[in-house]
Amino acid sequence: MSEVGRLVLLGAPLGNPADASARFREVLAAADVVAAEDTRRLTRLARDLDVTVPGRIVSYFEGNEERRTPELADVLVAGYTVALVTDGGMPSVSDPGYRLVRAALDAGVPVTAAPGPSAVTTALALSGLPCDRFCFEGFLPRTPGARRSRLRALAAEDRTLVFFEAPHRIAGALADLAEAFGADRPAALCRELTKTYEEVVRRPLGELAEWAAEGDPRGEITLVVAGAPATPAVRPDDETLRAAVAEREAAGLSRRDAITEVATAYGLRRREVYAVVHS
Repeated sequence: MSEVGRLVLLGAPLGNPADASARFREVLAAADVVAAEDTRRLTRLARDLDVTVPGRIVSYFEGNEERRTPELADVLVAGYTVALVTDGGMPSVSDPGYRLVRAALDAGVPVTAAPGPSAVTTALALSGLPCDRFCFEGFLPRTPGARRSRLRALAAEDRTLVFFEAPHRIAGALADLAEAFGADRPAALCRELTKTYEEVVRRPLGELAEWAAEGDPRGEITLVVAGAPATPAVRPDDETLRAAVAEREAAGLSRRDAITEVATAYGLRRREVYAVVHS
């Protein structure tokens, strides 16, 4: 024990134990307390990794997270090291962890991580969809009405979207996605990542919805959906372009600068606007 405790977030394998990092093993073998989303799964993982966990193992899951957070915060303040591990991926990302991280920071306790696998970035990379800009939406609302409302709000999002979804809700979610985003929107359903029956199905949303309704996919599912396609700019008529240039000239811009600004605003070539103004 030291004067100042430490919280370590452990990135756990999504399925294949071999994905556990050397640091993951080191922290697991040295922590005073290990807070695990599923203690049985952690015990099984430690056995697969041939790691002895000398620290006290406690459960920390959605059902007891609120009650157990103050207890673990007290342990941290007392100077002990607490390792937090979920069933797979990084804690806090649609998994328990945020409350404990916040409590540790509020108590002045250092928080660090032994980073590891992430279902979000793994599915994104495997999807074959653009990865340069994306947003993670986690789990969609459970009720159909709330889910459809959320999807309507996201329909114009131009970044690639990543969702988590439960097997018993995936067919309904895909049907609602196809309705809100369009049946032709490209998508990839990734299930059981890194496990024996890993599967990535890349199809438009409409076809994915039919596939899920017929096939009843099982396991942990991460869904990646392409962003909304860019809407082609509508070229204004010549009178509108002349008026826009004249307006800017009246505001004090030179004709050259006014033409440049209008061309930029409408996504046109400068010479095209110039020709209209001087025609």
